[in-house]
Amino acid sequence: MKIESQKDFFSGLLFVGFGIAFTWGATTYKIGQADRMGPGYFPLMLGILLTVLGVLIVVKSVVVKTESGDKIGGWAWKALAYVLGANLAFGVLLGGLPSIGLPAAGLIAGIYVLTLIASLAGRRFGFRRALILATVLAALSYLAFVVLLKLQIPAWPAFIAG
Repeated sequence: MKIESQKDFFSGLLFVGFGIAFTWGATTYKIGQADRMGPGYFPLMLGILLTVLGVLIVVKSVVVKTESGDKIGGWAWKALAYVLGANLAFGVLLGGLPSIGLPAAGLIAGIYVLTLIASLAGRRFGFRRALILATVLAALSYLAFVVLLKLQIPAWPAFIAG
């Protein structure tokens, strides 16, 4: 068995790994049925779908020939740091850090900071484009999670929300 595309092979393995993890994690919750889904139903279906998709990608990587072999390049450490840092900042802003007395800044501020930091990971950073994207994401997230789903997420900092 010769790997024709390293990128497809390893990304397929990553999908399989996450799929198995989701499937295994879902078994700790009540699954339910399609008409009465339990909390484990969606992660179970997602895990199965990811696993099947991963297997298909791995099979494709050893069957379909590529000219260059789609070699995997080096790690993009800068981009990885920005994306992980953006998610960490979002979590801190959304929930605060009660252990050190840092209050939650809310969903809107979290999304703006997340988008602006993650935008720095790309090769071209445009502040105006990042700001427009953050505004659209913040508006859609507020509409989806706070208005439609009525989740108890602080949308604004406590000093604004009153």
